Amino acid sequence: MYTPDASRYSVMKYNRTGKSGLKLPAVSLGLWHNFGDTESLSNMKELIFKAFDLGITHFDLANNYGPPPGAAEKNFGRILKEDLSAYRDELIISTKAGYGMWEGPYGDFGSRKYLLASLDQSLKRMNLDYVDIFYHHRPDPETPLEETMMALDSAVRQGKALYVGLSNYNKNQLKEAYKILKELRTPFIINQPSYSMLNRWIETDGLKDYANEIGIGLIVFSPLAQGVLTDRYLKGIPKDSRAGRGVSPFLTKEKITESQLEMVRKLNAIAQARGQTLAQMALSWILKDGKITSVLIGASKASQLEENVRCIENTYFTDDELKAIDNAVSVN
Repeated sequence: MYTPDASRYSVMKYNRTGKSGLKLPAVSLGLWHNFGDTESLSNMKELIFKAFDLGITHFDLANNYGPPPGAAEKNFGRILKEDLSAYRDELIISTKAGYGMWEGPYGDFGSRKYLLASLDQSLKRMNLDYVDIFYHHRPDPETPLEETMMALDSAVRQGKALYVGLSNYNKNQLKEAYKILKELRTPFIINQPSYSMLNRWIETDGLKDYANEIGIGLIVFSPLAQGVLTDRYLKGIPKDSRAGRGVSPFLTKEKITESQLEMVRKLNAIAQARGQTLAQMALSWILKDGKITSVLIGASKASQLEENVRCIENTYFTDDELKAIDNAVSVN
């Protein structure tokens, strides 16, 4: 029978989500990878237990996480029921809908029909009465924004979600959605974009500063650039890596060029001088200015969680370090 570490809350740092009353751990666990039916349940349990022992209270899912779609929610729901049900009120569980989930015209994007049906399915898979955060996973160019936002509002009013969020919305899209949700008085508290030292679009777009201005939290995914910002690629492309196995369309062998590998080596040297691993520095860099509520990390081994959570021990960067990082990644 699993018993969590009694000192778990002394390990983690918790940040307020925008201007809301909800705090999230600085590091959250995403179940995008390693929680499908192709993985072992014992390893999934080890990852969840280790995360909670480290003070990670937030577990981020989506209806289509697997494989197959729905598997991550089902497997997480089983672990929750068998081992963590006594700690439900200590957990923040989020899920999303917005990508293709089932056949036909009602299983994708952002209609009221799809979002509310998907949430019902997600709750059944996870054996839950409600989720803490329900996200629209991506903007829908065909459905009126009001319809999508009103569906999120309905999820809260029906008692099936405590808060709502958006994912993959840029600054202008967020601005329009925020107007509607504010008028509805919906507890909209968070936006989830991609962000890393190699992917800074939320800075150039203005989303990062705008979210902070209006009091909406930011939780970012792919902070390690699909594994590029780790020690995995310092000596080339390992056969057992994500790029080497060809399991991700977002990270292929062709995308990892010699110039990129040289960049990673330069960044690793900066990290070593700071007394960090490259992954730790990449996560610390995101948290450095207090404008990001939480970083979403994935893991295939519990040891990775232990290593990466240590990023919160040093999020201060000197001006020289920041300049060196920008020079390494060719940011002017």
